[in-house]
Amino acid sequence: MTTLVRARHVITMAVPDLIDDGAVAIDGTDIVAVGDWTRLRDRYRDAAVIGDGTGIVTPGLVNAHGHFSEAFLAGRADGLTLLEWKQAVLATAGDQTREIARLGTMLRAAEMAQSGVTTVADMFVCAPDPAQPVTPGVVDGLAAVGLRGDLSYGAKDGDGIGIGDLMAEHEALRDACVGSDRVRFRMGISNVISAGPDLIRHSAREAREAGLPIHMHLEEVREEVTWCRTRWGVTPVRHVADLGVFESDVLAAHVVWADQDDMRILADAKAAVAHNPVSNAILGSGVCPLDSYAAHGVPIGLGTDGAASNDRQDMLEVIKVGALLQKIHRLQAGAVGAHECLRMATLGGARALGLGDLTGSLEPGKRADVVLFTRESPRMAFASDPCLAVVYAASPADVSDVWVDGERVVADGSVRTVDTREVIAEARRVLDGGEPHR
Repeated sequence: MTTLVRARHVITMAVPDLIDDGAVAIDGTDIVAVGDWTRLRDRYRDAAVIGDGTGIVTPGLVNAHGHFSEAFLAGRADGLTLLEWKQAVLATAGDQTREIARLGTMLRAAEMAQSGVTTVADMFVCAPDPAQPVTPGVVDGLAAVGLRGDLSYGAKDGDGIGIGDLMAEHEALRDACVGSDRVRFRMGISNVISAGPDLIRHSAREAREAGLPIHMHLEEVREEVTWCRTRWGVTPVRHVADLGVFESDVLAAHVVWADQDDMRILADAKAAVAHNPVSNAILGSGVCPLDSYAAHGVPIGLGTDGAASNDRQDMLEVIKVGALLQKIHRLQAGAVGAHECLRMATLGGARALGLGDLTGSLEPGKRADVVLFTRESPRMAFASDPCLAVVYAASPADVSDVWVDGERVVADGSVRTVDTREVIAEARRVLDGGEPHR
């Protein structure tokens, strides 16, 4: 049955960009029409109608970088820079299993869905387990919640782990993605400090030969750039370029400390940047130079990063902080506007992931990844501009409904695909050493 999602304002990220008193028609997995409410009501007389005409509809939000491997690591540290944080938090995180990966993904994916996320690019970082691969648990968890996923394994050297074992974990995740219309695999590389030249070169070759895109951290902090220059004589961007990384499509997370030569390399390679403003602020990593990337034509998406460095997996917070950081960093109130920031979180993120023809805007023929915001809260009721309302006023409590591929994942503010209370209870049993409850 066709569904009409009705709202006072429909922000399309297409042409026209804003439709007042509009609606989005969903049939199966796809958007079949976007336009004036009266006309669509006449066209689809038998359609179910959701929304009373007072809310705001947007494309589904795209979380361009995260780590479900950090699902249970929130609230562990404060006042630490990235390298200190890795030692204080990540190094003591304990072993991961497929079951822990599944439960953590379900928990945090549900949280993301309640803030309007329909697509997430995740890099799961863990020690490989040849006997029982861990990362397929991410596919299990996302399937349960119903989000779209761009998934990678963050391979890194250390503890006597061979490249063969790392590639086996990649392959297990890739195999788990096969057959799913909502998830796809991407080759992952942690960063230039954790991954040596042999691993980076091998990963780049595997990606190139298989036609796979790559997801990796680059130039997140100044110390990484200094370390790489001291060790290899070049910046991290140049270092991985020399190792063949940019022979594939690349999603580069953070890239806060790129110089002009780095930006030209990224632009020439048609690489994309995943900007993580909340995580960068918490760790004191710096402010990503969005204006410079825009000038070079580098696509930019927004990400939450993991729960260990951004305790809330809330994309609405990310969008707002993303705008505010640019304003205060450049001391210009107009540095980044609300519409520009919302675009980075929708169509910009989709294009950064190579999914711009599938999602990111509300257009006929695209997948039905749709968010309905209610205006029935003190925050939203009297916000006159719909884009400003979403970027500066909205919270997850204002997200009424979320569709992914036409499936209603969130209904009336509640995740309908999983029971988060049961997930939390089961995760506590598993993490405490008990058997998982089925």
